[in-house]
Amino acid sequence: MKWIGITGSWRATNKAVESDVRTAVGDIIERGDGIVTGGALNVDYFATDEAMKRDPLGTHIKVCLPVALELYAAHYRKRADEGVITPEQAETLIAQLERLKSANPDSILANPKNDVVDTSTYYERNTHVMELSDELLAFQVNESQGVQDTVDKALSKGKPVNIRKYTIF
Repeated sequence: MKWIGITGSWRATNKAVESDVRTAVGDIIERGDGIVTGGALNVDYFATDEAMKRDPLGTHIKVCLPVALELYAAHYRKRADEGVITPEQAETLIAQLERLKSANPDSILANPKNDVVDTSTYYERNTHVMELSDELLAFQVNESQGVQDTVDKALSKGKPVNIRKYTIF
């Protein structure tokens, strides 16, 4: 089995991005391969959701988190309180990750050394995604720097990279 890293924007997406992510992940799971993603909103959420529809036991899904799930959930709730995301986005993502953990505890790969979620720990998470992946599929919206970080890490390791770029205003 090959593991395909999925990375993409959490800030901005549209129906075309969502459709492309779901189609690609569906193809990956149906051929018997797996996905590795970062457990964030939008692209990561779409990828995990589609994979769970096709693999309810989560055996072909790995989600790398920058911190333990409980801290990650608290971070998302805080971001909702700050108005960065909506409360619905936070709770939907948290519920998805909890469902996946319930189906397959080994599918959630949290970094137990970290106790804060920030740019540094997100970029560490990107490194973990690439360490576990055989290749990378990137859905880069508006030149996202986080996506570019993951792409650069994959290229530096000589891993195949497929980048799909989108501009959303």
